[in-house]
Amino acid sequence: MPFPPSPPGHFLLGHLPEFRDLLPFYERCHRDYGDFVQLRLANYTSFLVSHPDAIEAVLVTQHRNFIKHTFFWRHVTSIFGKGLLTSEGSHWVQQRKLIQPAFHRDRIHGYGAVMTECTARMLDTWRADQTRDIHADMMHLTMEIVVRTLFGGDVSAADTAAVSDAFNIAVEQIAVRFKRPMRIPDWIPLPSNVKFNRSVRELDRLIYGFIRERRASSATHGNDLLSMLVDAKDESGASMPDEQVRDEAITLFLAGHETTAIALSWTWYLVSQHPEVEAKLFAEIDAVLEGRAPAADDVKRLQYTERVVLESMRLFPPAYGFGREALEDCEVAGYRVPAGSNVFMMPWLVHRDPRWFPDPLRFDPDRWQGDFAKTLPAFAYLPFGGGPRRCIGNTFAMMEAVLLVAAIAQRFRLTLVPGHPVEPFPSITLRPKFGMKMTLAAR
Repeated sequence: MPFPPSPPGHFLLGHLPEFRDLLPFYERCHRDYGDFVQLRLANYTSFLVSHPDAIEAVLVTQHRNFIKHTFFWRHVTSIFGKGLLTSEGSHWVQQRKLIQPAFHRDRIHGYGAVMTECTARMLDTWRADQTRDIHADMMHLTMEIVVRTLFGGDVSAADTAAVSDAFNIAVEQIAVRFKRPMRIPDWIPLPSNVKFNRSVRELDRLIYGFIRERRASSATHGNDLLSMLVDAKDESGASMPDEQVRDEAITLFLAGHETTAIALSWTWYLVSQHPEVEAKLFAEIDAVLEGRAPAADDVKRLQYTERVVLESMRLFPPAYGFGREALEDCEVAGYRVPAGSNVFMMPWLVHRDPRWFPDPLRFDPDRWQGDFAKTLPAFAYLPFGGGPRRCIGNTFAMMEAVLLVAAIAQRFRLTLVPGHPVEPFPSITLRPKFGMKMTLAAR
């Protein structure tokens, strides 16, 4: 079988230097070399895949031949451990079964009140004509929500801030690690390693403290996710070890906080740039809510609001790319994929492909009306991944995003500060590099 085409690269580092400007490099590869491109990251063979059928082959048809231990994830095992994000095989299957009840539809429905309560408390501190970093506000808001739903309501504001600060430092340092040609052990005292290790130690201190408190509390625990992890029993009746509870808590913390905040940040930016979308959004929210606070039961009626979120995640998917590593030699899309090579699948490219989305750079929530989604190839839209390892919290995230957009847009109009630079920053997720400075206007 042939190898796919490949752009020229550095004789030693291959295409790794191009990762300094990652998204434009991927776009050039897709434009100039097609849907399946071979890359070399130092001594690692990799492939850039941007066709839905090839992505489906990796995530579904041949999923047993691919694992997540890619070139990139080897850099960050000290923070995520063996949680759902990085674990494999029978261990992953067992953990997924233990955690799945926490995301039952009825339980998620019950979190709606927490989401709107936290949002209302934030909005009470906002004032007309203020200029705020909306990205920072969304991070703090989703942080509070995930702390309340994951750890219960007994976490102090100081601990919440400490978790946030430690996690932000870790994410920044992960972006540094992704661009290295090789894995540098954590014990080597590079300044970046020192910062990363300090943030991981702080997260461990806080998370293990929450776990100890929960185990020491009364036999009847609350409905938060941490209580479910602490109370979970496997088929033999054994409890989950503290180390595994810690790994799952960190993973759920990322999934329930970082990605939703990023989706909301890009949503406010896009809405502010399209007055016609903003007007329709306001009109639906006013008609559905009639002045009262949104509730979980309103989500199914906030259809345009949902389409706004779907379209925002199309243009700026928080999980802009993800990878798998081949266990054995195989064939994907007619090309040879050797054992040990990495396959990078890029929603950033697929979501902006005119073959699937006409006028792809246009922000058009109405494209999601009717049966449009059914006309797409199965893996042309994948903000939550796909296959057996599709994001376990996708229903939680969608309800949260719709409720928060409705609650905020009901009370405020957000306008981007003139001249504020807007640039995506690809790390684990797709943050706005310079935040999102916006001015508030009361509605």
